[in-house]
Amino acid sequence: MSEADFSWTFAPSVLLPLALYAGVYAWRFRAARREAGGRGAGPVRAIAFGGAMVVLLVAFVSPVDALGDQLFAMHMTQHVLLGDIAPLLLLLGLSRVILRPLTRRSVGVERALGRLAHPATGLTLWFALIYVWHIPGLYVAAIESPLVHVLEHASFFTAGIALWWPLIQPIPMRRPLSGLGVFAYLGTAKLGLGMLGLYLAWSNDVVYGYYEAVPRIWGLTPLEDQNLGGAIMLVEQSLVMVLVLLALFVRMLSQSEAEELRRERLEDAAAV
Repeated sequence: MSEADFSWTFAPSVLLPLALYAGVYAWRFRAARREAGGRGAGPVRAIAFGGAMVVLLVAFVSPVDALGDQLFAMHMTQHVLLGDIAPLLLLLGLSRVILRPLTRRSVGVERALGRLAHPATGLTLWFALIYVWHIPGLYVAAIESPLVHVLEHASFFTAGIALWWPLIQPIPMRRPLSGLGVFAYLGTAKLGLGMLGLYLAWSNDVVYGYYEAVPRIWGLTPLEDQNLGGAIMLVEQSLVMVLVLLALFVRMLSQSEAEELRRERLEDAAAV
């Protein structure tokens, strides 16, 4: 049995892009505060962005990255951090005011995409990128090749942005989700990926032979490791779905109440 690799990764190729992005965000956040106050750059957005940075540091800098070469479960943990939680928090930290230099360009891109500028496109991209990179051959290639690994990580992050953008919409879409479509969209995404987690959690065969050849740690067999990784994906997808559905339901109630109050004020004004 081998020892677990708890080393931290402080590579400039990881830290410098994160530091640069944090600096750009801080610059735009201050500008948005001057332009629109808390409406476009409030403390909640700053906390969400800070959370995204912490999640990315955990995924890239902490021992989670090194342990991913020894355990499938840790590699899966890194994947859900990069492909789901970090993009969600990052988009929650943005607003139309913060993104104002890009707003007009995004509208132009959306018009150029035509019918592809639709939430279904984001959902399709999410499934395609996540499932393709879990094909055994590509999965192992990403572990063995640093360049392919970078491409895999970028794909997961892109998939997360594509998934969460239609729900959060830092810049409103021309074809937004509405009503029960919001819940159907999220349910399809999370249940669809949860099926992969369910398969890996209950499979009796090792899908990724790479982990059969590496020294084992923590007394986990390759199959137990794979089952644990599948359970991590399944539980994470389920928890995120429940929490986000709850937040969406609360937001829907708040919007309904605000609309009712506005209607009552208009009726009172008309009666005077």
